[in-house]
Amino acid sequence: MAPIPGSGLAKGLAVTLRTMTRKSVTKQYPDTQPDLPPRTRGVIGLFEENCTVCMLCARECPDWCIYIDSHKETIPAATPGGRERSRNVLDRFAIDFSLCMYCGICIEVCPFDALFWSPEFEYAETDIRDLTHERDKLREWMWTVPAPPALDPAAEEPKEIAAARKTAEKLAAAQAEAKEGEE
Repeated sequence: MAPIPGSGLAKGLAVTLRTMTRKSVTKQYPDTQPDLPPRTRGVIGLFEENCTVCMLCARECPDWCIYIDSHKETIPAATPGGRERSRNVLDRFAIDFSLCMYCGICIEVCPFDALFWSPEFEYAETDIRDLTHERDKLREWMWTVPAPPALDPAAEEPKEIAAARKTAEKLAAAQAEAKEGEE
């Protein structure tokens, strides 16, 4: 049996008429900001004070989009007769977001918590060469990083904190015994 001529047009108009009366679910992005989840992955922020220039993030990055330059500085001895120390000083930390695939490996491997996910997502550029962001821009994004979620009160205490507390308690007990012995 052949379809009635014009039935497709009638069905299309019926769908149009049905949806014309419904409220639109489309949000006009620049005018209406989206409601993002609290831990949204947007861009990577750098907490420069924690960076020890260990280069783990740059080595583990599958896209090789992290560029780090540093130099060594000699720190004088803290006590007379002590030896001088040397430390790496960060000269350049840049991420090329035109190459980055936002996998988060750099954030996961950083042992000093110098890299964080920021929910900032509006960093488009008109030229692809401008998507390499230096440490100043990465530092600005650090202030948009939300605080970590609260710890579960029923969870076990981290072993590092428990060990530090035990050591502090032993030192306090030893000091108390020393004071009692002096009196």
